[in-house]
Amino acid sequence: MDYEDQLDRALEQSPDITDSGGRFEVPDPDVRPEGHVTVWENFEAVHDRLARDPDHLVRFMQSELGTSAQIDDRGRARFTGDFKQRRVADALDAYVESFVICSECESPDTRLVEEQGTTVLKCDACGALSSVPDL
Repeated sequence: MDYEDQLDRALEQSPDITDSGGRFEVPDPDVRPEGHVTVWENFEAVHDRLARDPDHLVRFMQSELGTSAQIDDRGRARFTGDFKQRRVADALDAYVESFVICSECESPDTRLVEEQGTTVLKCDACGALSSVPDL
């Protein structure tokens, strides 16, 4: 049996791997207006799922939404102004793309680390180091 036959056989016997969203799913932000602020109810669940510091995520969201924000005593993010769920979701998607997903292997198994005085994204799956935007 030559190499090509062995390769074909191995591919036939290996399980099919389809990417149907995979194991990594970010919860949709649950936002609602409360007076002159927008409250992100499930903020704590989202930053836990992303395995990121809540202050880092809130700083990014402030920048993306162009407003001020804080985390209240119940772990919710509160943004000054009225923001629709879609706008918050789009900003969250941008955060995930920039600060969570590995640019080399597209794995979510990453962490933010300090390397030579700058913050980079280190992938635990492939070992790649990727630059991240400054906040």
